[in-house]
Amino acid sequence: MIKKRLCREYIEEIERLERSIVELEEQIAELKMQLRLKVDEANRLAIENVSLRHKLEVMGRREERLVDFLRRLKVPIILIDEDNFEDVELDLDRDSIE
Repeated sequence: MIKKRLCREYIEEIERLERSIVELEEQIAELKMQLRLKVDEANRLAIENVSLRHKLEVMGRREERLVDFLRRLKVPIILIDEDNFEDVELDLDRDSIE
């Protein structure tokens, strides 16, 4: 009787552990899939980043050639350095009253 009871408890514990192992294996498989998706997304973003950097470089070279061409044609041009450009606030209310 005691032997059967102990065996039954051990068998139930083993079955519980087996179910836990199956659940853990499923979670591991799900996490692997999520990791693959994140790696794919990171790779796509890295490729897009390289592509955009290349486009930016091409646009910069094109701008330099265009400015050089316009200078050779002696076309008056004004270049504004956007990094050092300050916005100026204008008070237009005063002018509109007058």
